[in-house]
Amino acid sequence: MKSQITNAISDFFFEYETPRQVLVRNRRVGVVCRLIQLGVLAYIIGWVFIYEKGYQSTDTAVSSVFTKMKGVGYTNVSGKERVWDVADYVFPSQGDSSFVVMTNYIITEGQQMGTCPELKGKHNCSSDADCEGGSFKRTGHGQMTGVCVNKTKTCEVLAWCPVEDDHTIPDPPLLMSAENYTLFIKNSVTFPLFGITRSNLVEGIDADYISTCLFHTEDAPLCPIFRLGDIVKLSGFSFETIAKVGGAIGIVVDWTCNFDVDVKRCKPKYNFHGLYGNPAETDKARASVGYNFRYAKHYMDGEIKKRTLLKVFGIRLDIIVQSLARKFDIIPTLTAIGSGVGIFGVATVVCDLVLLYLLPKREFYKNMKFKYTDTHMQQQDNESLGLDTGAYYSLEENAKQAQGTDKSKDPESEAASTETEK
Repeated sequence: MKSQITNAISDFFFEYETPRQVLVRNRRVGVVCRLIQLGVLAYIIGWVFIYEKGYQSTDTAVSSVFTKMKGVGYTNVSGKERVWDVADYVFPSQGDSSFVVMTNYIITEGQQMGTCPELKGKHNCSSDADCEGGSFKRTGHGQMTGVCVNKTKTCEVLAWCPVEDDHTIPDPPLLMSAENYTLFIKNSVTFPLFGITRSNLVEGIDADYISTCLFHTEDAPLCPIFRLGDIVKLSGFSFETIAKVGGAIGIVVDWTCNFDVDVKRCKPKYNFHGLYGNPAETDKARASVGYNFRYAKHYMDGEIKKRTLLKVFGIRLDIIVQSLARKFDIIPTLTAIGSGVGIFGVATVVCDLVLLYLLPKREFYKNMKFKYTDTHMQQQDNESLGLDTGAYYSLEENAKQAQGTDKSKDPESEAASTETEK
């Protein structure tokens, strides 16, 4: 028993097993095998390494965005002249990565809290019974008092009076001068995995350059100052159309970098996308057109609290930073190579299927590939010789021991014994 355990341990540590290989000379199978291997090799080199950059690790950036608008607008409505600066037409205050630039508006001045008739079409009435006191209407301006105003045939409401009339949108837009406003974008990104920080104010962009440059897709693609009219045009919109009812535009700052080369070659690319809707689609085909919101400025007129209400139509600008950095890493490289080598096994599986099940000589190939043993027949042979299995293995073990004793006595017998075992 002890010798068996010793032999088993010795065989485990000092013996090596390798699969049996069968060389098949068949042109069709050989061509199929090489074509599959060639396809796998093309996949590994072309797709995994060249296209997908499987030899590199990747990282996305942590980013921050700072913005600043500049420009002055002028309006003349019913003889009232007004100059609009940045503090008047940018919502919210400057510095955010998402903000609105006002391009059109409806103004209602001198509103104060009181009772007044509702607008026509909001809540029409023929008698006081049609106006339920203390109730509200979702599209109305205030709380109904229960009185029907005969002059307008609408319900009286407790609200900021006079109520806003937004049925008519100014056309052309009141602030067409917004087309010449400029936007300055300052963006910095950090790739934590690689410990690299970059800014869109790359090498060569200094204070003198910024004071004179204006973004152009070919002449100045790295200039961080953009004309609002150019942004609208590059996003696929007509400025007059979007300025009238408002819209939304996405400015994408794309950082796609390869840190296997000089870090200075990591530079941003700017793309512009119309998020407001399909520019080719007619306005009548959409249920809700444009972008607008209301903004009120409160003030005191003597002892009376009043406000000026603005319904603002504007261009919403969303600055979106997307990033992907790559750098060589041995771990994904070895992983890609290992997976590719594993895929080479597909050729063996396909060729085995062809050999063993499709070719006319499949039985011959089966006999060459597989070695069959019949345990039942071996046991019958042992019984016919008057030996049971245990006795057979005992005799075999005794023979090995005797052979070993002979080897120790005759030095020249080792080579002959080794050759016999082989």
